[in-house]
Amino acid sequence: MADAALFAHPARLRAANWLRTFAALGVLIGTVAFLTLVFGRTGERIAVLMCVNVSAVVALAVFCGNTGIVSFGHGAFMALGAYLSGILTMPAGLQRSALPELPGWLAGHELSVLGALPFVLLAGAGFALLTGSAISRLVGASAAIATLGLLIIVHSIAVSAREFTRGSQTFYGVPRITDLTFVLMAAIVFVILARVYRESRWGLFVRAVRDDEDAATALGIAPRRARLAAWTLSGTLAVVAGALYGHILGAFSPASFYLGLVFAHVVMMIVGGMSSVGGAVVGVIAVTILQNTVRNLEGGITLGGVTLPEVFGLTTVSLGVAILLVIWFRPQGLVGGFELGPGAGAGLLRRIASRATEPPAPRPVSTETLKARGLSRAFAGVKAVTDVSFDVPAGRITGLIGPNGAGKSTLVNLITCQYDADTGSAEIEGVDLTGLPRHRIIDHRVARSFQNLRLFSGLTAFENVLVAALAAGNSRQRANAIALRELEAFDLGSIAAIRADNLPYGARKRLEIARALAQDPAILLLDEPAAGMNPAETDDLADRLIRIREDRRIGILLIDHDLRFVNRLCSHIVVMNRGEKIAEGTPEEVRGNPQVIEAYIGRGRVARAADAQTPQDQALAN
Repeated sequence: MADAALFAHPARLRAANWLRTFAALGVLIGTVAFLTLVFGRTGERIAVLMCVNVSAVVALAVFCGNTGIVSFGHGAFMALGAYLSGILTMPAGLQRSALPELPGWLAGHELSVLGALPFVLLAGAGFALLTGSAISRLVGASAAIATLGLLIIVHSIAVSAREFTRGSQTFYGVPRITDLTFVLMAAIVFVILARVYRESRWGLFVRAVRDDEDAATALGIAPRRARLAAWTLSGTLAVVAGALYGHILGAFSPASFYLGLVFAHVVMMIVGGMSSVGGAVVGVIAVTILQNTVRNLEGGITLGGVTLPEVFGLTTVSLGVAILLVIWFRPQGLVGGFELGPGAGAGLLRRIASRATEPPAPRPVSTETLKARGLSRAFAGVKAVTDVSFDVPAGRITGLIGPNGAGKSTLVNLITCQYDADTGSAEIEGVDLTGLPRHRIIDHRVARSFQNLRLFSGLTAFENVLVAALAAGNSRQRANAIALRELEAFDLGSIAAIRADNLPYGARKRLEIARALAQDPAILLLDEPAAGMNPAETDDLADRLIRIREDRRIGILLIDHDLRFVNRLCSHIVVMNRGEKIAEGTPEEVRGNPQVIEAYIGRGRVARAADAQTPQDQALAN
């Protein structure tokens, strides 16, 4: 396959990476050159506004594309940037007449545009941190509504604060920017910053949270902190973009940054593809061309002798139609999931292959023991787990079995703080895990997989494992090497550049275990790792887990319904039924336990099997 060939040839990876790095910027620069050469001064004005919109939409996509949350509040950041930069750069004489009630600490500075930008950046970062501390707690529709509320609040304040903004009247006297080179360079810087952030530690973290918050938290990622970092960077960039936009307009009012502008920017982002930085650039270009074409039709036009009437508002209608068509025919946008820029897909692997040396050895042999003591949990009065205690020592694979609904997965969720325990504790080296935040469990070297696959579908196989290694506190270079080590250990190296949602089922099951092992755990909790695998895949997984136990001496708690698989791997088995522990011991001891036999085949069948030669083996073989 193509990705495997690229992975094997770093030279090809390097060439592909250079092409992808400059593709989005090349499209932008080419469009700017075309507009200026073909349409002269008119084209240059369109190009200037387009570059500013690229900056604004890229800033918006830093948050929306990486978190999956659509923000309607970035117009508030742009308004802050425009008004603050306008005040700081306005000529002092004009400022005294336009803003006679402006406080003295803001008046009379008369800075250059570049001189005002550091103050705009600081104000934007502070405002983003303040608002993000609340918005980062929300997800989905509630977060989107909160950002809309932010826009409405800031708009209302801008209308009311006449001494700063002239209220709903036009704010004039702002020095204008007409230098196309300046705004083009600003757009290029925004694109590069967005791409660097996307592939950074925090960019990977927030994309993992976007795809599966529970799985990301289990790896040690704090979701609120990851969203706050994305919001803060995005908001700070949006404030700068707003300052540039204000200097392009020269005169504006609060309405200039309200719903009309926000709607246009959201359309640009979605049309291009909100999951990629390149999509933001392509979306701005496509919508700019559409807007300027339709705007010429609003005043009426004659085609083939037929005069079309004036239709005001046609530009807004065209934006609505554009977004509906894109959502219908290409939900991922024009660019889709193909990310443009450094580190994309094969580019990531090129960097890894060129920088990674010998993969680091796993951490020293573990001596820890995970101790579950009296764990209980009830849901709406129904007892899911009742007073369960057992040990998972290092160097041993401990089986946890029981019929469906016995409470096995609930027990693992209690140990890892997915659920809060009503009573009891889970301890390792004297630390009570049940009293910790979920993302702190990995600090004590306890990792897990899930009963249902919980991979980060929008990330490649390599990125899935890399995120885990980074979340465990490793440097980027060490995390790269660890990720390669675990991918090779599970024969996933040839498909490392493929997105997780495009992998076959067996590979995805192995990938989830590789991701957990990338955190170098002392205790690994595997919840039905062989579920859905065919017998050959199950045997292969068993061989790999045996090697892991022998080589790394970690403790493994294995939940599975395949008793042949469990008996082959486990020297000690815990059996649960109806939320209670009913047996514990070696496989032989468990097979001979009457309560275990009854739990698996029922009381009536136990009586009918009384005459069988080996009823225990027959019971547990099913």
